[in-house]
Amino acid sequence: MLSFGEPSRRRSGVLALALVLSLAGCATDSDRPDAAPPSSGSSGTSGATSGVAGTGTGGAAGTATAAPGTREQLRVDGDVRQYLLHRPTATSASATADGPRPLVVAFHGRGADAAELRAKTRLEKAAAARGMLVAFPEGLGQGWGAGTRATKQRPDPDLDVRFTEALIKHLVRTEGADPRRIYVAGFSNGGSMALRMAAERPALLAGAASVSGQLPTGDAAVEPTGPVPVMVVYGADDPVRPLAGLPSPPPDPEEPILPTRSARDTAAAFAAAGGAGEPVTREEKGYDRTVWRSGADASGGDRRPDGTVQLLVVHDAGHTWPGSTVPPPEGFGPVGKALDATDTILDFFAHPDRAPGPGR
Repeated sequence: MLSFGEPSRRRSGVLALALVLSLAGCATDSDRPDAAPPSSGSSGTSGATSGVAGTGTGGAAGTATAAPGTREQLRVDGDVRQYLLHRPTATSASATADGPRPLVVAFHGRGADAAELRAKTRLEKAAAARGMLVAFPEGLGQGWGAGTRATKQRPDPDLDVRFTEALIKHLVRTEGADPRRIYVAGFSNGGSMALRMAAERPALLAGAASVSGQLPTGDAAVEPTGPVPVMVVYGADDPVRPLAGLPSPPPDPEEPILPTRSARDTAAAFAAAGGAGEPVTREEKGYDRTVWRSGADASGGDRRPDGTVQLLVVHDAGHTWPGSTVPPPEGFGPVGKALDATDTILDFFAHPDRAPGPGR
């Protein structure tokens, strides 16, 4: 098993289908759930920040390395926000009875929920085997404010950034999460949310990963502000949110679809913010990997400037989580089998300075 050590330094037909799906609400700020019935979640508007509302029990079945998850609550900006929390068991290979533990905050896609992402990724099992905490937060209205533009549906575009910050601080205080090993990940709209956190709060994170999510652009643009290891995993044949981005999306009657950069430009923006050198692309079995290595002189404050920014483009894959065993909705394209996105991402978090090996 991997050991999460202390960081060294802190720091067409397809197009037509895409249009139809986008109009149906399947884009950076909109995608359909792949599986699992929705869990109850909170909704509402922002208010004054306060403390914890309470806890409850919940959903996931236990395994040899993943304890049953609990449904927790946290009051932030006047909303009672919910999340699923998975703790590693004492028998997990990398779990320790004492001492801080790495934390992954995982954002579901638009129209989905925490249970759906958990089923699709099996993230809690892979993370528990590494001694990691995992929090699956629920988005307001089953979505995330991944862009900086205020909309009728999201008049406060920064609400989810503040919620994520508060959740991380709460889990550091109450669950022993290691403030030096905080990671974010997500799928589609949730992937874009993870990228926004990495862009705007790089000093808070030790790494970020997005599957099928890109940085918003235009009047909702999110710009990276400092060095942080980032991995972007993308299906080459994504019919919902194309690899090349959607700079001029059609309007959506429920919630505006945000324009986005391409997957490559998304990764390159993080590389530039980290002072990385020129990218190197290599063809692996079933996917192409592009790596930007951060410069030795990149300024990271008290965060690590080392590590890499990586883009993995998976051949014959659609708007899906590579390696998942959960069938995607019709029209989302095939699930890539060249790599297991869950293990690949967690390996990257453990060793962001290394290029990942072939999928297993």
